[in-house]
Amino acid sequence: MKKIITLIALSTVINVAVAQKGKLPCSNPVYRQFDFWIGEWEAFGINGKKAGDSKISLILDSCIIFEEWTSASLQQGLRYAGKSFNTYNAATKQWQQTWVDNTGGTNEYLQGKFENNQIIYSSTPFKYSKDTMAIRKMTFTNLGADKLRQHGEISKDNGVSWATEYDLEYRRKKN
Repeated sequence: MKKIITLIALSTVINVAVAQKGKLPCSNPVYRQFDFWIGEWEAFGINGKKAGDSKISLILDSCIIFEEWTSASLQQGLRYAGKSFNTYNAATKQWQQTWVDNTGGTNEYLQGKFENNQIIYSSTPFKYSKDTMAIRKMTFTNLGADKLRQHGEISKDNGVSWATEYDLEYRRKKN
């Protein structure tokens, strides 16, 4: 019972604070740095071939940038699909992304920053193979109102060198 009363009191305090400010919790401009990705996109590889479609929207009172990805082609009878949750973590002052997909895969980027019109994510080290640790870097570059680049890289030597895993050009879908 004590926990319930505490939760109700905390909820009331938060609601009063939000009402007094007249703003939503994620209305600070830092939360809007990645808004250039919001919209519906077609993604193309560097060979010009369509890689997939991506719908990016704001959810949870504009605190989360939500991605819904679907690959353009089937791979072994499966159309690869995934979702990501992107948010600015005010406590760590970092952008973060959590990715999940329909093959059971996940990626987590807990370090992210906005600079030079880019969101740059990096992962913590993870086991790549029996004897190899790796880190991933993912960079979103705003190329204008209707275009952006998503470049995914991996390093197996603690960031000394990087290899491209994918390089996509997003083109905004026309209505």
